[in-house]
Amino acid sequence: MGSLLVTGTLAALFTSAFAGLGGFLIFAKRHYSQENINFMLNMAAGVMLASSVFTLLAPAVSSINQMESNHYLGGLWICLAVTAGVGLIWLLHELIPHQHEYSGRQGLKMDWRSSWLFIMAITIHKFPEGLAVGVAYAGQELFDPKALAVGIALQNIPEGLMVAVSLVAINFSKLKAALFAAVTGLMQPLGAVAGILATGFSSKMVPFGMALAGGTMLFVIVNEVIPEVYIRKNGEKTSLAILAGFVIMTYLSIILG
Repeated sequence: MGSLLVTGTLAALFTSAFAGLGGFLIFAKRHYSQENINFMLNMAAGVMLASSVFTLLAPAVSSINQMESNHYLGGLWICLAVTAGVGLIWLLHELIPHQHEYSGRQGLKMDWRSSWLFIMAITIHKFPEGLAVGVAYAGQELFDPKALAVGIALQNIPEGLMVAVSLVAINFSKLKAALFAAVTGLMQPLGAVAGILATGFSSKMVPFGMALAGGTMLFVIVNEVIPEVYIRKNGEKTSLAILAGFVIMTYLSIILG
């Protein structure tokens, strides 16, 4: 368990570092248009969708079929785990104050500036992503977790940039904004530790943990990411970006998995 905890945490630290990389992209251009940022976020949504399907849910289904001779029962357990993952993130969204660009403020009411609430929304997403990394490394005997780690690292880049842009808009210096973007990524190692501790003691728990982590990521995509990007009414570019991200992550899951 000790070595597994170290390996999984280091992997999550690797993915979280890309949030900082995204934050420091604030120095690459004088100004990022909303269209530029939207395209990158849409690609990240496609990457996230493919990651949840090919590196979490598909291996979970394959593993439970090998462990459980009764496929009806195995399928029920996987569906319950996905539902539990959805419920977990839904509960966090109900309790933690945050804000999305178009759907407005959510969670408990607190007198925070809109920019901070938006950053909190991105930070909340980091926990299930870290959870997925931890569960994947707990189950590395069943499948190779590198593809998932790379996919989450890639999607962290535009999210880190979005945090930095939001902070610069409220008069943070670019350096402070980039550093703060890096800090938001540290929720991922915390999620990874939780995932490893929950599933690392028994290989039989891994498929359920993977399905639960997949459910958390699906909730973020279906409930927030896709509605937020489509409400901007730029359908063709949005669809192209999401599909491009999905195809890229599908390819990575094949060559790395």
